[in-house]
Formats: sequence, structure tokens, C-alpha cells
Amino acid sequence: MRKLTILLAFLGLALLTGCTAWLGAGSVMKAIVSIGFVGFMATVLAQLAVDAILGLAWHAACRDIPFWQLLVSRMIRDAAASCLPFSQLGGMVIGIRATCSSHLFAGRRGRTISGPEAACANLVDITTEVMGQILFILTAVLCLVAHQQSSPFAKPVIIGLVLLTLGIGGFIWTQQHGGSLLKRAGRMLGHNMATQWQDAMMSSADSLQERFDAIWSHPRRIAEAAFMHYIGWLGSAGTIWVAYYFLGAKLSFSGAIAIEGVACGIMSVSFLVPAGLGVQEAAYIALGSAFGIAPSVSLGLSLLRRGRELVIGIPMLLGWQAMEMRSLRRNAPDQPEPEASTPAPVTAPPSGEQSP
Repeated sequence: MRKLTILLAFLGLALLTGCTAWLGAGSVMKAIVSIGFVGFMATVLAQLAVDAILGLAWHAACRDIPFWQLLVSRMIRDAAASCLPFSQLGGMVIGIRATCSSHLFAGRRGRTISGPEAACANLVDITTEVMGQILFILTAVLCLVAHQQSSPFAKPVIIGLVLLTLGIGGFIWTQQHGGSLLKRAGRMLGHNMATQWQDAMMSSADSLQERFDAIWSHPRRIAEAAFMHYIGWLGSAGTIWVAYYFLGAKLSFSGAIAIEGVACGIMSVSFLVPAGLGVQEAAYIALGSAFGIAPSVSLGLSLLRRGRELVIGIPMLLGWQAMEMRSLRRNAPDQPEPEASTPAPVTAPPSGEQSP
């Protein structure tokens, strides 16, 4: 899997380089510079507003965890997926770890979160996010068909949307029956593992399933979280509209929804490519051309989006590392200083005896 991820990263980087060479580095740079500092900061602020909506969506499903902890964990998870050379799966692992240590950022309002609880919370958040994404992609396809009835993207995206819906349905079923499946695996492998490992696996399965059951027992909260994620996806289309506006491209908000939604559908299929290298750029170029936007402007938009992700993501990752170091210092056992050794007193031998 690691070799495949590295290979896909190099292929994506080659595709990005090829697109830049084909369009001309000068024209792409001109499009990037045209947005200006004010326009770039407007896209950054718009993305921070979207991040707040995503934090609220997570909190709607997991209300026993403070909002600030979930918001910080979500931003670190996204930063790991977009700024580090990992796929979305690697960002998921870092997100779970960040959820466990984010209470240090929240201060008195935060609380310690165990590993199983953090894993459960992240899986539920990703599930509700995909549920909202399905509705968003459907909205994007409708906007695209309304603009261009014979769009070549409509049919493949709809097929991918059906597969994504089937996949998330299976993912939900796995969460609702994951404990029993893990127990079955423990029983089947019981002869090939140590007894303490098997007991730990069984107890972890019970704990994980209890947390899943507690969350999925509130379907109204799940629906609310999915709808909030849908609002967040619409907000991401709003950031694209703002960026195109400052780049001088004329695009309606429905057009921004079509471009962002279909691009997200394409990138969901290529989730193994780290940060969607090359895939994001090709999608923006092709979809922007359908709305009469110059390819160099769409490529500049994609590069500006990556710059925005770095401006937000790198401070979040540095803050997460600071939280980890603080946690290590707090949990480090206090070791007493070694006492200075004193020589044993020399006593004179009793009278009548000779010393050796």
C-alpha cells in the first residue's frame, strides 16, 4: 500500500507538472498573482468559516465531546491529509491521535478521550461527511446538467455516486455490527494468539461497539450532522466562487457548486493519491472549461487552494506537535535525582585482633 501511494504521488506530480508546462508557467503565475493579498486572505477566511461548520457537524453527532476539541481535531486531520505525503487513510490515523490529545488545547473545557472513543468519533464523522457529500454531488450534477445537458461528466459521476452510496451503506452496517465481527475474528484466531491478546481484543470489541451503539441510537443527530456537512460542502463551493471572483472569472454560485461537487466526486474515487496531486488540477481545468473559464485560471485556482491549505494546515500541524510534546512531558514519570554515595565508615578492629 505504501509503494502504491508513493507511485500515485509521483504520477500525480508528473500530471501537475505536465499541465503547468502545457498551459505555460507564465500564464499560470499571472493568474495566481492577479488574486492579490486581499483575495487570497478572503479565501482563507472563507475556509476557516467552513471549518467551523464542519466542527459543528461533528459536534451534532458526538455531543459528549466539546466542540473546540472536535474542531481542532478536524482541522488537524484535514491538514495531515492535505499537507503531509499521506493518503486520506494516513490523515485518518493522525486525526484519531489528534482527537486523543486535543483536550490540551481546549484547557479546562476539554476532557481526555480514549483511543476507542476517538476512533469511533472519527469514523462516525467521516460517515456523516460522506452522507452530506452524496447529497452535495447530486446537487452539483443537477447544476451541471442544467448548464450543459450533454456534459460528459454527468454519467460517470452518477455511476460513482451510486457506488459511493452502496459503499457508505456497507460502512454504516459495519459500524453497527463491528463488535460482533471483531469477536468472531478473535474466536477464529484464538488458537494463533496469546490469551491476553485475545482477551484485550474481546474487551476492545465490546467497548467500541458500545460507543457506536450510543451514537447510532440517535438517528436524528446523525441526520443533523449529515445536513450540517452538506451545508459545509456548499460553503466549500462558496470558497471556490470567492476565489474565481478575485481571479476575474465570471461564474455563478450554481456553477461553483457544479465545479466543486463534480471535482469532489472525482477526487473521492482517487482517494489513494496523496492530496489529490494532479487529479484536482485536471478536474478543475476540465470543469472550468465547461463554464468558459480559461484553463490557466482554473489551474491557478487549484494552486491557490493548495497554498490556502498550507497556510491553514502547517500552523495546525505545528500546534498538534506542541500538544504532543506537552502531553509527553506531563505523562513522563518523575525520576528522583541520584543520591551522592558516601563511603562506608572505617571502624577499628577490636583489641587483640589484627586487621587483614
